[in-house]
Amino acid sequence: MGKSVQALVAFGANLPFEGESPAQTILAASKALAAEGLSVLAFSPLYATPCFPAGAGPDYVNAAAVLEVDAQVDATSILQRLHRVEAHFGRIREQRWGMRTLDIDLVALGDSVLPDAAVQDAWRMLPPGAQAKATPDRLILPHPRLQDRAFVLVPLADVAPDWVHPRLGLTVRQMLAALPAADRDAVKPL
Repeated sequence: MGKSVQALVAFGANLPFEGESPAQTILAASKALAAEGLSVLAFSPLYATPCFPAGAGPDYVNAAAVLEVDAQVDATSILQRLHRVEAHFGRIREQRWGMRTLDIDLVALGDSVLPDAAVQDAWRMLPPGAQAKATPDRLILPHPRLQDRAFVLVPLADVAPDWVHPRLGLTVRQMLAALPAADRDAVKPL
């Protein structure tokens, strides 16, 4: 591999797949990334987290990873590779924020801001009520809800605590510290 860049990904699952628990699925998926040319540099411990939104189904298992990818590979291609791994583990995209056998989100790619700063800022600042209704028609990086989600930031702090959000200027550690203690405490190590 020539020049490489680091991608931050978040894993989540709350339904079994072919008799395997969500935790087993996430661990198997992390190994399956290699077949897609995505090298795992660091993988967090697994965490149990309350279902989001509350009451939408069984609680989740979450994790995060730092991937090394060739710098020539664009974000859309990385996302397609992640979607292929999800599909291999039974992911069906029927409902936004619904129950799933596996979810792998590309939350950041180095210091990239996609598609541009104005669009990323607009999605990041979307009011909470609109977040549940609006779905972007393209990849937004960093993930616009990253700074709001303890279930992403807690495991991400294990593998990339010093990554700096290119629009907020805050590290993962700082974004996590800014969340309410109750949100942080709800994410429990498995």
